[in-house]
Amino acid sequence: MKRGPIHIAPRIVDYMVALGTRETAVQRRLRAVTSRIPMGMMQIGPDQGALMQVLVRLIGARRCLEIGTFTGYSSLAVALAMPPDGTIVCCDVSDEWTAVARRYWAEAGVADRVDLRLAPALETLDDLLANGEANTFDFAFIDARKTEYPDYHERVIQLLRPGGLAAYDNVLWSGRVVDDAVQDDDTLGLRRLNDRLAADERVTVAMLPLADGVTLARKR
Repeated sequence: MKRGPIHIAPRIVDYMVALGTRETAVQRRLRAVTSRIPMGMMQIGPDQGALMQVLVRLIGARRCLEIGTFTGYSSLAVALAMPPDGTIVCCDVSDEWTAVARRYWAEAGVADRVDLRLAPALETLDDLLANGEANTFDFAFIDARKTEYPDYHERVIQLLRPGGLAAYDNVLWSGRVVDDAVQDDDTLGLRRLNDRLAADERVTVAMLPLADGVTLARKR
């Protein structure tokens, strides 16, 4: 979800998108379609998609995980960056929104790289662990229920291989994470995640002021 605590002039954003990203025509169409639907603001921007593609290619990711798929822009970006035999497991609960994603995965020719699991994410993550898939994922993107971020983190760290990378979206939450007057459940969940990541010796982290805040965590 893009909420944007860092205010950049629109013309600078346009410049960044024009010169700092390389969207395919399918990505552009999906982004345009999503921007016109209810809750379209939950879609990540092309800057985040471009960053994830660079990261996926840098680490040679072939097995990826996404928690929170929505209409599929982030998973499309990752799938396009993986080799043809790569797989991304996508966790979501909405058949309505992921139906949009499925259309654009197919249009981009990457549907065979996507393993969509329609179930609560924690159930899917627990199933992956129960099936012996710990230490088998290269990359994970987390952008779902903020109250569950700390629980996602514990499972993602088990599922990532040593040297694997996780990207957590919305970690700045429009600045509310540093406003003590804000005590809603989503904000508290994000604070717990941020505190946990800062203290977790299993990972090395970098928090970036990109979009609504993105933390990268590399498993040691």
